[in-house]
Amino acid sequence: MARCKPLRCSKRTSPSCKRPRPSSPAGAARKEDCEDCGRREFFAKLGVGSLIVAGVGTGLFSYEYFSPNVLFEASPIVKAGRPDQFPEDSVTLDARTGIYVINSTKGFYALGAVCTHLGCLTAWKQDLNLIACPCHGSRFNREGVKVAGPAPQPLPWLKVWKSDDGFLMVDRSTILKEQEFVRV
Repeated sequence: MARCKPLRCSKRTSPSCKRPRPSSPAGAARKEDCEDCGRREFFAKLGVGSLIVAGVGTGLFSYEYFSPNVLFEASPIVKAGRPDQFPEDSVTLDARTGIYVINSTKGFYALGAVCTHLGCLTAWKQDLNLIACPCHGSRFNREGVKVAGPAPQPLPWLKVWKSDDGFLMVDRSTILKEQEFVRV
């Protein structure tokens, strides 16, 4: 029995080959009869695989983009402490919450401890009787009014009240327009 010559894409075969000739007109090749088909199949599968990877990547990035990015922040309402914890005529910094609790002769009040210039945490200087910003030298008096430095605004007054269980509460999200004192 005669062996078939390898098929080329031109589909010429020897007359002694037992392989069936293509039945399509003009000698069109079936996929299995062409040498280049292995390479074509490889590139077709590579293309389909690339599209699948791109589709999955697009889906993941779309999910990440459309899912909400929730930032969980601490409550703006702070339990500052009991009134007897603050000595008479004192300024107490709570660096964790960024507030000053001030016990004056008029009563308790709270100021924001973040400088209005560039957001640095200020510090109480007892010897100067001032609140000073260590970054750029802004200085504020006990009422939060700017005395010196580049700060554009005074320190904000924050809402203070006494809770039912006897603690002083400070709402960092409520800035007062006028001075309010809490008498205990």
